[in-house]
This record gives sequence, C-alpha cells and structure tokens, in this order.
Amino acid sequence: MNALLEIDALSKAFGTVKAVDDVTLTLPRGASLGLVGESGSGKSTILRCLVGLETPDAGTVRYAGFDAVRADRTERRRFRREVQMVFQNPYASLNPRMTVEEIVAEPLRVHEPKTARAERRDRVVEALERVGLTGSALPRRPARFSGGQRQRIAIARALVSRPEVLVCDEPVSALDVSVQAQVVNLLRGMRRDLGLTILFVAHDLAVVRQLCDHIAVLKDGRVVEEGDREQIYGDPRHPYTRELLAAVPIPDPAADRERRRRIREGR
Repeated sequence: MNALLEIDALSKAFGTVKAVDDVTLTLPRGASLGLVGESGSGKSTILRCLVGLETPDAGTVRYAGFDAVRADRTERRRFRREVQMVFQNPYASLNPRMTVEEIVAEPLRVHEPKTARAERRDRVVEALERVGLTGSALPRRPARFSGGQRQRIAIARALVSRPEVLVCDEPVSALDVSVQAQVVNLLRGMRRDLGLTILFVAHDLAVVRQLCDHIAVLKDGRVVEEGDREQIYGDPRHPYTRELLAAVPIPDPAADRERRRRIREGR
C-alpha cells in the first residue's frame, strides 16, 4: 500500500523535556495505526505536531508526497481539509453557544465557502446520519446531548469535509465503557465503508486492539516497539509493552494474575 502519511525523525522539546524524540512512523492509505503509551509518553504531542498545533523542533511530516510542516498555502489548505482531528474531551471540543448544525457545518464554511446553504445542510445531515444521529439534532446545542452523543457530533464535524485521514486523540477515554465500544465500532465501520485512514491514540490497549491493525508503543517520547496487531498482542518483545498488556484486566481474578505473570515473563 502507498504511504499516505509519513512522520520522519520527529522531535519536540518543551524547555529541557523532550516530549518527542526522533519518532518515525508510516501510515499507509486505508490503514489504522494505534499509538499507545501511558500519560506523558508523547502521544498527543506527536498528533499536535502532525496537525500543526505545535511546530516540531526537527523532522518532517509528509502527506501525499508533500511536506506538511513547510507546505505552501495551497498544500496547507488541502492538508487541513483532508486530515481531520477528533479530540479527547467532547465536552470541551464543542462550542456550547453554537447549534449542532453550526458546529458540523464549520469545516464546510472554512474549506468550501461557495457551497450553497441547502447543499451544506444536506452534507451536515449526511454526516450526522453516518454517526447514528438524525436531522432533529440540527437546532439543538451540545448541552442537550450525552457524552457519547457529543463525541458522535465531533466525529460528524470531522467527517463532513470528506477527509482522507482521521486523527483521533484518545476519543473514547472520557466515555463510559459501554459507550466506548459504540464509538469504536462506529470508527471501524467508517474505516470500512469510507476507506478512511486512521491514526488512533490511546493508553488502553484493549481499545486499540479492536480498531488498529498496526501498533506503535511509545515510552518517554520514543517508539520502543512497533508491529502488527498479532505480534504486539501475541508476542510482545519490549518489557514496557508487556507491562502495558499486563495492566489490561480480565474478569477472572485468578486467571488475570496468571496472565499478568506470563506476560511479564515473556511467555
């Protein structure tokens, strides 16, 4: 598969702290890559550098063959339209003063300002229906919705411009477990039906396993292990990866203790 998104030797420091240290990742078109690690491992900083919210100190981000960090105006507009982000907290990422119609239509107003009002509304309804909501949500404000519904609205906003890449920064960590599963299943379906390429950040390996076919494990700003899903979950090589896997609980306490022991011993 062709590499759609390439991160090469990316580094970013805040003062004396290296948040990201020489990270290289490749995301083929149509693939789903999971970035996992505990808080402070550098996951979100990589995403913020990728989408332009932070400027890397070194390294490159290439999208569809051009340098997204040093792109010209035309390339930058294309990148911002085709690479959309879903943020962690659905309570903070939606403007409480705007209606759902205004929120979801915002990318169209920015990237496709000549779109007629009726067509724009049709696109908004289409995006809402794609995430399991209806046009009845259009005049309502975020406060009228649950956390899971708000995250669906945020995903609809990301989808409305018909992007190539969806960048997800722990999009289910603020949600109840049952709602997490619904949102992950929604993302899986959209990847299948729309051919989306997904970069998914999480600290929960159980969630990543459901969605991602390739996984990179981050510790202290560096990639310590990378591989496909079967290798990472079936034969983890790095002690830190084994510790992360051992931290995922299962309902049977005795079996859980035995599983953790075997993972930590590398068996």
